[in-house]
Amino acid sequence: MQAHGRGDWAEAGRGYRGWLEREPDDPDALHLLGVLEAQQGQLEVAARLIERAIEVKPDESMFHNNLGNVRVEQGRLPDAEPHYLRAVQLEPQRVDAANNLGVVLSRIGRSDQATAILQQVVKMAPGFADARLNLVQHCFRTGDYGNAIQHCLDGLVTDPGSNPMRRLLGAAYSALGMDTQATELYQRWLADEPDNPVARHHLQACLGADIPERASDGYVSTVFDQFAASFDSKLAKLEYRAPEHIAAWVDAQAGAVAAEDGAARWRVLDLGCGTGLVGPLVRRHARELVGVDLSAGMLQKAAARQVYDALHQGELVAFLEAQSEPAELLVCADTLCYFGVLDDFAAAARRALVPGGHLVATVEAHPEPDDAEPPYRLHIHGRYSHASGYVQSALAATGFETVAIKAVPLRNEAGRPVQGWLVAARAADAVLPTS
Repeated sequence: MQAHGRGDWAEAGRGYRGWLEREPDDPDALHLLGVLEAQQGQLEVAARLIERAIEVKPDESMFHNNLGNVRVEQGRLPDAEPHYLRAVQLEPQRVDAANNLGVVLSRIGRSDQATAILQQVVKMAPGFADARLNLVQHCFRTGDYGNAIQHCLDGLVTDPGSNPMRRLLGAAYSALGMDTQATELYQRWLADEPDNPVARHHLQACLGADIPERASDGYVSTVFDQFAASFDSKLAKLEYRAPEHIAAWVDAQAGAVAAEDGAARWRVLDLGCGTGLVGPLVRRHARELVGVDLSAGMLQKAAARQVYDALHQGELVAFLEAQSEPAELLVCADTLCYFGVLDDFAAAARRALVPGGHLVATVEAHPEPDDAEPPYRLHIHGRYSHASGYVQSALAATGFETVAIKAVPLRNEAGRPVQGWLVAARAADAVLPTS
């Protein structure tokens, strides 16, 4: 247990297994080894160990709570519910299990029950920050932005320096078009933390002045590290469709050029791969599939899919520029919404492709601007949108041809589709020189 606590997982595993050789039915050792296996991504092994611990000692609430956690990690949310419920029944004051139960009920759509349980947890433990954050996120899932704002304000009374709560409050203001309140929030936040990349990025979006050419690395990694655990389930709730749009184009392109035996043939780079939602959809066309992302938390989720040959943490333009082996295909789902200016990306993408290779990406859309307006915009929610003409000209200027741009819905927000562009471009036979 001491080795486990200090992060020496190998020594902890040897210790637990050694003890279980002597005492094979020790429920605590079974449970702790199960927790250790879960931390290392061995979820099936973890579940079997904790299930055995429960068979030996069925009335231990911690065992049920942690088995629920494993089921959540496996994506088996309905199977997690009875374990959290049993943990609460065994130990009614166990607020962590009740909080987990509320989150699962929210994520599987049992809204009224989730609201009641999460509100009860917040009342029982006002200082339990996770429960209040989960209550706010539940309000987001149900579109109840007014109550989300109130819960955020209540939470900031208890913990004025909570950056996750500030971020959610800003998002709620954004969803309701409360730009003045959002601006004041980010100004206060930046006064407290002058170097905070999240506060700075959103304040620039609110003010519309000194707009950065792209979101900073610090902003992207901070936001998505915090977002990693709930990323897939949240996007599923929003009917996120960008990976499917990209995969459909790749399937069609592969069908047009496939070898007679249908063998996979491309080196594929997944730019801003996140948790790896695109990877399984294009894997069958790849002789090698490589992902890159700034967020370590997102890459950990991508690795668990076991479809990538390699994963790299880093900024994608620098990653592209460092490629010594060219690729036949670049895929980029909902990553360019964190870029305003696309020139550097387009040039690096072209140099990373073989002649005739392809780039397929999604960007958020806005109408063609007037002459006095910029061709891209940074919105209060922190993402950029682009005019299709600008995307096409940026790619054409760096050596892409036959650029095709198609309007597609990317996801739903506040009950409305977010419109985007599906962009497909072929690398010309020669790379244009840099200026």
